Amino acid sequence: MPEDLSDRLDKIETKLAYLEDFLNRLQEELVGRNADMDKLITENSAIKERIRFISRHIEEIPNQRPPHY
Repeated sequence: MPEDLSDRLDKIETKLAYLEDFLNRLQEELVGRNADMDKLITENSAIKERIRFISRHIEEIPNQRPPHY
């Protein structure tokens, strides 16, 4: 193989190796972000349920002045 062609092939293989490593790290980051997103969705659902509970029970609190007035 001519030297020029061999050098070009080496450069392409090097770039490919870097791209494969980059894609692997990107995939790991994406998996981590998905786990974070799942946790946030669960927490958001719990907060929404607490708000619903409070909203239902706030109507039961009488709108009166406290006895010390």
